[in-house]
Amino acid sequence: MAEYKVASVSDFEDGSKLLVSIGGVEIGVFRLGDAFYAWRNVCPHQGGPVCQGRIFKRVIENIDADRKLHGLLYDETVRHIVCPWHGAEFDIRTGRHAGTKKLALDPIEAVVHNGEIVLHVD
Repeated sequence: MAEYKVASVSDFEDGSKLLVSIGGVEIGVFRLGDAFYAWRNVCPHQGGPVCQGRIFKRVIENIDADRKLHGLLYDETVRHIVCPWHGAEFDIRTGRHAGTKKLALDPIEAVVHNGEIVLHVD
């Protein structure tokens, strides 16, 4: 497994992303807080460029104890990447699809070393 320095930590704002190409493999690198996540830029649904999609907070329904609906809320703790082809949503931290466990993004190991983001790619 080869290591590739792709950027400095200071190049990222919280909630930002970077698309890189290593040996013909496109990879999306995301920052959430102090953590970095990297995924192959291929949607497991239909093969779209998932990492080029928009980032959204997870949407949840506001339901009270009587099961009455009060609109929608944003979950501040979960961010999704939304595939631009068909709208499939994936948790940036886990890579799992928002609705089914059958779909998940293909991970790339991302570590921070001396202020640099290093990817380990097969």
